[in-house]
Amino acid sequence: MLRFLASLATVLAFAGAAHAQPDVVTPKKAPTVQKTSTQVVHPPAAKPATTPQSLRGTRYGGFAPSLPVAPPDLDTTSPRTLSLLNVNSKEELTVTYWSDGTYHRDALNQLNHFLRDSQNNQQTEMDPLLFDVLWHTMNVTGYHGQVEVLSAYRSPQTNAWLASVSRGVARDSQHMNGNAMDIRFPGVPVFKIRQAGRSLQMGGVGFYPRSGFVHLDTGPIRYW
Repeated sequence: MLRFLASLATVLAFAGAAHAQPDVVTPKKAPTVQKTSTQVVHPPAAKPATTPQSLRGTRYGGFAPSLPVAPPDLDTTSPRTLSLLNVNSKEELTVTYWSDGTYHRDALNQLNHFLRDSQNNQQTEMDPLLFDVLWHTMNVTGYHGQVEVLSAYRSPQTNAWLASVSRGVARDSQHMNGNAMDIRFPGVPVFKIRQAGRSLQMGGVGFYPRSGFVHLDTGPIRYW
C-alpha cells in the first residue's frame, strides 16, 4: 500500500511540472510584400493638325511644307526668254517676253496661244507674272534648256472633266485663272525645281514626284 501511494505521488509530481511549462508559440512568418514599381502613365502625344496642304501632300506623294527660306537674289535687268515645249500639242516656242523693263505684247500673245486649253483650243490672257516665276525658277536651278509644259490654261469645262476623272485635280484650280503651269525641266530632279519655286515665295508650288512634274502658280503662297 505504501509503495502504491509513493508511485502515485511521483506521477502527480511529474504531471504538475509538465502542466506548469508555458506553451511554446511558433511565430508566424510576416507576409511577403511584393514591391511594385511606380509607373507614370503619360497621355498620348497630340497628333499634328491636318491641313488641306498636308493632306494633299500625303495623298499625292508630296511632303508637308517646311519653314520658308530666304528668297534668293533675283536678276531684274536681263532680258527674259523662255524656250517651251507643249507636251500635248508637240508645239515649240522660244520667245523673249520681257526686256528693258517692259513686257512685249506680241510675245505675250504668242504665249497665250501656245498655253491654250489642249482639249478645246480655248485661250485666255495668261498672267505675265507666271512667266517671271518660271524664268526665275529656271535661273535658281541653273537650268537654261527647253521647259516641258504639261498643262497651262484650262477652261472650266476641261477642268471639271479632269476633276471628275482624277482626284489630283482641284475643282477651283488656278489653271482656270490663267496663272498656273505644270512643268518639268528635263534632267533636273523635281525636288530641286520645287525648292527653287518655293524659295521665290511668289505663289503656290505643288510637288508631284510620282508624275515627275511641279505645279507653279501666282495665287496665294502655299505648298503641297
